[in-house]
Amino acid sequence: MSSLVTAPGATTRPQSQLVTVFGGSGFLGRHVVRSLAKRGYRIRVAVRRPDLALFLQPLGKVGQIVAVQANLRYPDSIRRAVEHSDIVINLVGILQETGSQRFSKLQTEGAGEIARAAAAIGAKLIHVSALGADANSPSLYARSKALGEAEVLRACPDAVIFRPSLVFGPGDSFFNRFASLATFLPALPLAGAQTRFQPVFVGDVAEAVARAVDGAVPGGHVYELGGAEVNTLEYFVRYMLEVTMRRRAVLDLPEPAARIQARVIELIDTLTFGLLPANLKLTRDQVILLQTDNVVSEAAKAEGRTIEALGITPTAVEAVVPGYLWRFRKAGQFAQGRGTEAEAGVPDLLAPRSEATKSLHRPGRASGPAIGSQAASSRMGARWGTRG
Repeated sequence: MSSLVTAPGATTRPQSQLVTVFGGSGFLGRHVVRSLAKRGYRIRVAVRRPDLALFLQPLGKVGQIVAVQANLRYPDSIRRAVEHSDIVINLVGILQETGSQRFSKLQTEGAGEIARAAAAIGAKLIHVSALGADANSPSLYARSKALGEAEVLRACPDAVIFRPSLVFGPGDSFFNRFASLATFLPALPLAGAQTRFQPVFVGDVAEAVARAVDGAVPGGHVYELGGAEVNTLEYFVRYMLEVTMRRRAVLDLPEPAARIQARVIELIDTLTFGLLPANLKLTRDQVILLQTDNVVSEAAKAEGRTIEALGITPTAVEAVVPGYLWRFRKAGQFAQGRGTEAEAGVPDLLAPRSEATKSLHRPGRASGPAIGSQAASSRMGARWGTRG
């Protein structure tokens, strides 16, 4: 393990530390806020709509979590949000552009504004980017992420930057999306079906961020966060079908066909004034992203810039996903292995698996919340990723 994992002399008194979290009401944000609240930090959640972040308050003690208004397109609101902060966390990101929400405005310029505001008051900065960020990428998303990292390091050379791979967990936009599509589509067409991913559990990413807040992660480095298993997009979609007990054709779309599909979907979304359901949306920029593997680099492994180097054992997909995808089964949590459709779909940890499916999903190493007979000892495990 690299020497990067140590931070000599790093001590914190959580109760006296104010942490401002931009994007704290999002999928990753709510897990980060919970991890920080458990440690005792005072938390200011900076969001565009504070009224929509009130659900975070029960995660902490009375007055521990406060939501304030901030918009990355308005620097003054950013400066007001970071006033008196000891640590600033930027979790803001979008997967596609809509209206005034543009990649360049939020993920590049917005990231820079947050970094400059943090630097002006001497606050420590933690920035969450994305695995695959590349200034030379043909994808606008990947370029904006890389340019945002450059802006952050220019203003705060000691910033901690995390690049997570595909993030999964309750409420994610990956397994839930495909599981929802499988409820009414006879086939699932995939752009980049053979592209490799390394899905990382949202609770593990939140723990990495919290450890950076604790001072246990040295700044000035980019950490690549991947999960316990590397496999193709098609593999993970087929695993989702196994868990939800559904038989659907999985189609590997060539890139030209995927681009045409994305263009048609974009036109339909425009003609319906953006009312197309989110699960059906696909952009040409996302098709470009799906042509490149999204896994931790060999350089990061060699230099100790991984989630394992931070002392976190990645949680397996199989340890968490069955705990929230059961709702997509025809009979929900009461689905039993009866009939041809169900027999091949029972998760390994819930019931014996047929010989034909035993080799489908077998992670090599991982830890995580219990599923099945051990679930009673960790009632919140599958939702929040608590450890024993």
